[in-house]
Amino acid sequence: MNVRVKFLGGAGTVTGSRFLLEIGYVRVLVDCGLFQGMKDYRLRNWEPFPVDPAGIDMVLLTHAHIDHSGYLPKLVKEGFSGPIYCTEPTLELVKILLLDAGKLQEEEAEYAQKKGYSKHEKPEPLFNIKDAERVFPLLEPLRFEEEYVLNDVLRVTAYNAGHILGAAILKLKVKGDNQEKKIVFSGDLGRYRDPILNPPADIPFGDVVFMESTYGNRVNENTMVAGQLAKIIKDTYMRGGVSVIPSFAVGRTQLILYMLHRMQKLGAIPDIPIYVDSPMAIDVTQLYKTFGHYHHLGPFLDESDANPFLHKNLHYYKTQDASMTLNHLRGDAIIISASGMATGGRILHHLYNRLPNEDDSVIFVGFQPEGTRGRKLLDGDKVCRIYGVDVAVKASVHFVEGLSAHADQRELVEWSDGFIHKPKMAFMVHGEKEASQALAGLLKERHGWNTLLPDYMESFELFSGI
Repeated sequence: MNVRVKFLGGAGTVTGSRFLLEIGYVRVLVDCGLFQGMKDYRLRNWEPFPVDPAGIDMVLLTHAHIDHSGYLPKLVKEGFSGPIYCTEPTLELVKILLLDAGKLQEEEAEYAQKKGYSKHEKPEPLFNIKDAERVFPLLEPLRFEEEYVLNDVLRVTAYNAGHILGAAILKLKVKGDNQEKKIVFSGDLGRYRDPILNPPADIPFGDVVFMESTYGNRVNENTMVAGQLAKIIKDTYMRGGVSVIPSFAVGRTQLILYMLHRMQKLGAIPDIPIYVDSPMAIDVTQLYKTFGHYHHLGPFLDESDANPFLHKNLHYYKTQDASMTLNHLRGDAIIISASGMATGGRILHHLYNRLPNEDDSVIFVGFQPEGTRGRKLLDGDKVCRIYGVDVAVKASVHFVEGLSAHADQRELVEWSDGFIHKPKMAFMVHGEKEASQALAGLLKERHGWNTLLPDYMESFELFSGI
């Protein structure tokens, strides 16, 4: 039996993760993400899927983020009907994220038609809410550290990756006629000293490893994060401005809420209102109570005065009307809204209203891929195009390092140290070229690994005649 992989995404970029395994006659898609960022990448979402979706037997998800799960509605729409395996929290998160993504796609298409800034006479969404809902019956839950038999040749075990709630490292055991081989997908690895989530699990054996490399060329110290964030918020408060934090609804928002609550308790930042303006973030935050054994905040959630997700300064805004009222605030407030890369969602109308105000601050707290609004703002653009309008950038724009949910270079190397035997191949995925190259060089030098940097649509033979 031969085993091959084809890189349908996540190669040379941090988005669009999707890896097609051909195990004999079995076709397995690991992750099924949307491309984000640069226009050339986003256009791939609209192209026909590179292989017939009806011919894919199953999908395995490492976690729920849209760049790993967001193409599922289109895959199902184009003919996929097999099972989609993921951890229990991921299953619930995928439902929330895909519904939100479908709604945003519909709204953006309607707005583009209304404002006339699309080149299409009647702009269509990539997928809609009904398309998202068609994914749900196919979702099958996995529990951490339990082996599941998927068919005669394939078994899978999910281990904690520490990136977001339910994020998994996937270990696949492929049983051939003569040998058994192990394939490890790191998914997105989290931090080793995260205040909320457990660190990534060590994996001792893997014949082939697919390893994320988002921060393969950077070390993100998290020792000074609270002080850095507190200073920006205090300075903005003293100017009479509002601090706006574009934040991913899954993972980052909860970490920010934990930190802000702690800083207010310690008097490090003013005792001012915190507005969470993201229906999705609100729904996700509730799952932390449901899946308390997947993180270590349990004792905090049981005590009202200690609960970072429920206190007097915290206000959740679900409706669009409530969201719009925040535009009238002129100071003494912190607004957290999605998306974290400012590619869509309610954060856009906050930026539209806040960027021209020199008293306000915009604080980015996560990785900003090439081509995103967030990256352009951090690169110093003086004009930001929102809703087809050029908006002047006068507000202070900041990036707080160390709050990323991705392992940095040092932690990626630490995870690689867990392998007792070096793999036959190690693919550097989910990273921009420079980051992947840097990590590949380090692992080759440190462990003698055979590191490879795949290109989009490139294929490799992993095993032959096993």
